[in-house]
Amino acid sequence: MDFNQFTQWGYELIGALGYLGLFLASLISTSTVIFPLPGYILIFIFGGILNPWFVALFSAFGAALGEGVSYGLGRGGGYIFKKKQEKYFLRAKEWFNKNRGFAVIVIFAATPLPFDVVGIISGTLNYNLKKFLLATFLGKLIAALALSFGGFYSIKWILNVFNLNF
Repeated sequence: MDFNQFTQWGYELIGALGYLGLFLASLISTSTVIFPLPGYILIFIFGGILNPWFVALFSAFGAALGEGVSYGLGRGGGYIFKKKQEKYFLRAKEWFNKNRGFAVIVIFAATPLPFDVVGIISGTLNYNLKKFLLATFLGKLIAALALSFGGFYSIKWILNVFNLNF
C-alpha cells in the first residue's frame, strides 16, 4: 500500500466511522514495523475537520496500541537483536536501567525518531508493558496534539492557497 492508497483508504474509513476510523487508521499505520504508513497526515487533515482534541486522543490510543507490535517482536525475537547488535543493546540496556526508559519512550514516540527500534528494545529488555503503553500513549498524544491543532489552524488556509475543495 503506497502513500496515496493509504491516505485515500484512511479518508474513507474516517469518513465512514469518524473517530473510531481514526483510531483504526492510527492502529494500522503504527502496527507496521520498520516500514511506516503515513498516519500522521490523517491526523493533520482531520484535525481541521473534526474536534482536534478528540482527533489527538483517538489517534494516540490507536498509535500506542499499534506500537505494541514492535514491543511484541522484541519480547519474542529480541535474542536476535541481542546477538547481532550487542554493543547497541548494552547501551540501550544501560539507559533503561538508569530509570530513563520511560522518558526515552515518550521522547521517541513524540518525535519522528525511529520508534520501532525503541519498541523492540523495550520488549527485548522485558520493560513493563503497562509503562511502555503509557509512555507511548503520552508521546503519541503530544505529537497528535501538535498535528491535529496544526490542521485545525491551517487546513483552511492551505486549501485556499492551493485552490482545493474539501
